[in-house]
Amino acid sequence: MLPLRAVPGQFGPEVREPGLRAWRVEKMKAVPLESERLGVFFNGDAYLVLSNRGEEGADLHMWMGEKSSRDEQGACAMLAIQLDHFLGGHPVQHRQVQGYETLEFMSLFPNGVSYKEGGVESGFRRAQRASGLVHRLYQVKGKRNVRAKEVELSWKSFNKGDCFVLDLGETIVSWSGSKANMFERQKVREIAALIRDTERNSKAQIIYVREGEEPLEMVEVLGPIPRLGESTPEDDTQTDVLNSATLYKVSDATGSMALTMLSDKCPFCQELLERDDCFILDNGYNGKIYVWKAGHGANSEEKMMSLKIADQFIQRMSYPLETQVEILPQGRESILFKQFFKNWS
Repeated sequence: MLPLRAVPGQFGPEVREPGLRAWRVEKMKAVPLESERLGVFFNGDAYLVLSNRGEEGADLHMWMGEKSSRDEQGACAMLAIQLDHFLGGHPVQHRQVQGYETLEFMSLFPNGVSYKEGGVESGFRRAQRASGLVHRLYQVKGKRNVRAKEVELSWKSFNKGDCFVLDLGETIVSWSGSKANMFERQKVREIAALIRDTERNSKAQIIYVREGEEPLEMVEVLGPIPRLGESTPEDDTQTDVLNSATLYKVSDATGSMALTMLSDKCPFCQELLERDDCFILDNGYNGKIYVWKAGHGANSEEKMMSLKIADQFIQRMSYPLETQVEILPQGRESILFKQFFKNWS
C-alpha cells in the first residue's frame, strides 16, 4: 500500500514559487531534476512536471513512459496527489502518455522533448515569447456537435472549411474560413467570448475576421499567410461523432465508489456539477477524459480515487490506454471543459 503522506522534505516551499519544475519517480519518491535535464525523459520511468504560473494558476502533469511499470505509474499518481495537497488542491492535473502528449505539455519545453533509451525525439519547438505569455490556437469544427480543440500554433492547422480562435492574451482573434458552416461560425464567437469573459475578466479585445481579412496580429505570430487547404462536409460529420460527450457522477456516499450517468445530451447544465461529488466528462471518442472535483466538497477519498476511476472508466469503455486524463479542481476549469456546458458562469 502506497503511503498517503509525502516523505518529509519531499516537496519544499519553493514549489509555491512561479517556475517549471520536474521530478522523476524513484522507489516511491520524487527526485528533483536539475534545470538542464528538463525535457529529457526515460521511457521506462514516470515523472511529475509542475508548471506554476503564480496568480495565473498551476498545471501538474504526470508523464508516463511507454515502458514504465504499473507500480511506477501508481507511485507517480500518488505523489501527484501529495503535491496537489501541498499546493492547496489548486493545480489542474493532467496525465501524459509518451508519444501522446498534449500541445500544452510540449510547449513547456521550447527546445523540445527527448526520449532516452530509444533516441526518438519529439517536440513542439515553437519558443514562447520572452514575456512568458503562451499563445494558443483552437480549431472549431463540427455540424451538430461543434467543439473546439487545441491545435498546433501554425498556419498548417488552418483550412477553409473550419473556424479558429487565436488566443493572444489581450487580443482574441475569431477567424472564420470561407467554407465554414453556420454552426461553426456561431460557435467560434461563443468560444472567443468564453475565453474573454472567464479567462480574461472581460478585459480582452475580440477581433472578428473572415478568411482573407487577417489582421496584423495574426501575421506577427503565425508568419506570412500560405495557401490554405480545403475541408469537406464528411469531415464535419466524422467530427460530430468525436465531439460527443457524456457526463457521469462519481460518489462514495454508499461506502463504495459508484458511477452514474447524468446526461449524454450536451451542452450540459452547469448545475449538474454538485459540490459534494466528483464527475467524469467523457469525451473519450476524441481521446480525452475530464475529472472534475469540487474545491472543498469532494472528500479526500474521492480525490485519491480520481485517476483510478478514470483508468477503470477507460478500460470499461474500451478506450485506448493513451487516452488523456485531465483532473480539474473547482474554479480551475479549462476552456475545453467549459465548452461542454451552456452559459458557464
